[in-house]
Amino acid sequence: MAETRILVVEDEQPIRDLIAFGLRRAGFQVALAETSQAARASIGDRRPDLILMDWMLPDMSGLELVRQLRRDANTRDIPTIMLTARAEESDKVAGLEGGADDYVTKPFSARELVARIQAVLRRGSPAGAGERVEFDGLTLDQAGHRILAQGRTIGLGPTEYRLLAFLMTHPDRVYARGQLLDRVWGGNVYVEERTVDVHIRRLRKALEPSGCDRFVQTVRGAGYRFSVQDA
Repeated sequence: MAETRILVVEDEQPIRDLIAFGLRRAGFQVALAETSQAARASIGDRRPDLILMDWMLPDMSGLELVRQLRRDANTRDIPTIMLTARAEESDKVAGLEGGADDYVTKPFSARELVARIQAVLRRGSPAGAGERVEFDGLTLDQAGHRILAQGRTIGLGPTEYRLLAFLMTHPDRVYARGQLLDRVWGGNVYVEERTVDVHIRRLRKALEPSGCDRFVQTVRGAGYRFSVQDA
């Protein structure tokens, strides 16, 4: 849980600071934003694992921002919890139908909020997320932040680790270079697409002694994917 990043979008500073204090105390990494514009910049800079979204923001409704995030292929799968003083059933339904994964009414306790976050993360994560993901002798140990091939640790740089971790947790899907830049490097990091090719080569070189480099596949004219099929 220590590496789980939560983006808190809340325009009232006392509430924002109180939430951040409780989340950090629970072991989460916390990013803060007080407007929808700041929230988008934060997401682009570094993708959060979950968003806590206040309904009432100064520049846009939090609900409308959730709808926009759901329409964007790069952000549609980020779990989101709405935070609001609106307690009417119709408001809760509107929030959930708008794309929120859960709905917490103010005031709420830190314990309740942490429990809701953990529940949403469990629902939204693929099997084994946060723990171990294994494919034919290659293991992603997310808790230990390491890659093992046939039980032996593979030395990877931080970018190669993040790249392989993303591909292994999204197997058999082809990602263009631009998509990988957004998802692994962050949308606000301005580097050329060929940077992806450099890191793919480094990744394959590190995996080559174990024979697992064949899982990182080039799809001509489209991008890259991780697959043990036809490897």
